[in-house]
Amino acid sequence: MPEPWPLIRSALDKSYRVFSVRTDTARSPRTGKEHDFYVIESVDWVNVIPLTPDNQVVMVRQYRHGTRQISLEVPGGLVNPRDTPMDTARKELLEETGYQAEEITLIGTAHPQPAVLNNRQLTFLANNVQKTAALNLDEGEDIEVVLVPLSEIPRLIRQGEITNAMVILAFYWYFMEHQPLMKK
Repeated sequence: MPEPWPLIRSALDKSYRVFSVRTDTARSPRTGKEHDFYVIESVDWVNVIPLTPDNQVVMVRQYRHGTRQISLEVPGGLVNPRDTPMDTARKELLEETGYQAEEITLIGTAHPQPAVLNNRQLTFLANNVQKTAALNLDEGEDIEVVLVPLSEIPRLIRQGEITNAMVILAFYWYFMEHQPLMKK
């Protein structure tokens, strides 16, 4: 069985607004050789699946510069170190959509890419959300709020209209818990 590799040294290479890059040198327990690994350090990320009383998912369309495309997603964002993930989920839901929920529950946690990222993605479910406020967007956000029938989500994923892997994972957590026998 593989063992964790002992860390020999770690050095911060560069720090950016939303992440840092570091180089770790670790020793293989099997060969004894040292290898460099590059790690993107980032705080945890939350996604919120907001459901209206009539089973509409409150989603957002927004520009994502990495792909240079408009992406259909659920509200989400980086966890502020001063907040809990649940607090961040509530804030992102309100800021990006103007919706609020009385109750938000954690339905899944995963490591998006453990080969190079050190953070987690936490998915929250917000039931019976209600529109209570106007959007309060960050300066770098351009968002359109759209309501999508929950029953349409699997089709939108299959047809490539939802392509953000963390959003697909969020819906995986939802459907595993709430509709495990959903058909194509």
